[in-house]
Amino acid sequence: MQTKHRILAVALAVASTTAFAQKVTFKDPTGDDDGPGGYKYPTDAVYKKGSFDLTKFEVSKDGDKLNFDVTVNATLEDPWKMGNGFSVQMVFIFIDKDHKEGSGFTKGLPGLNIAFAPADAWDKALILSPQGPARVKAEVTSKAADMKDAVVIPTRTVGRARTISASVPLKELGEGDFTTWGYQVIMQSNEGFPTATDLLTRKVNEYEGQHRFGGGTDTDCDPHVMDLLAGAGKGEASEVQAQHDMLKYECNPDGTSKKMATLTMVHATK
Repeated sequence: MQTKHRILAVALAVASTTAFAQKVTFKDPTGDDDGPGGYKYPTDAVYKKGSFDLTKFEVSKDGDKLNFDVTVNATLEDPWKMGNGFSVQMVFIFIDKDHKEGSGFTKGLPGLNIAFAPADAWDKALILSPQGPARVKAEVTSKAADMKDAVVIPTRTVGRARTISASVPLKELGEGDFTTWGYQVIMQSNEGFPTATDLLTRKVNEYEGQHRFGGGTDTDCDPHVMDLLAGAGKGEASEVQAQHDMLKYECNPDGTSKKMATLTMVHATK
């Protein structure tokens, strides 16, 4: 009888662990923090090599919250004294909950210059910023008013070692099994003095400058993205080309967008 009780206890413990420690993990190749290929870091020393090189993205459930962890290929630093353990990074996490064409947004948030394929339209977006939530909310309200109800801003985002982390209540993301959702993670840079059309994002110009990425254009027809998830999200070498293909763009002679970079989501494999 005692043996049966022990077996039952172990089974319940395993079931409990499965229920309360659900997790999905995605990986991304190292060294592909060059956008569509050829993007370069700003020249100022605060932009350390690997700072925008996404290597891992993890979502885990903890009771009634979801934890989001974004890991890069450099130790995080806080040169601008933001107080959260990091300064130069800015992360946008887009979530497709239903995989339905015509449901959600196909336009990216202001300043990213990206679109999403119709079948991968996003339903929720998280912004992991070193800036305070009040500043981020104000920017969203003034620059993305039509999307503000779909944007979730954590009350606190922190950087430790190489990982930027935040937690949000599940109720802010709505119902559903997060292990079946589609995800896209955009690596950008925190810009404290953005233009009127950019949501705290740093521009990519033709040539890199002290606080400007290079390798793009001086107009807003290029994606302002240094790295993202691609392919199956397993960190395979083929995902570098998949990223470059997704971020391909074309400009009209007047500098307007002819073909915008169009992204797809990455899904966890069961």
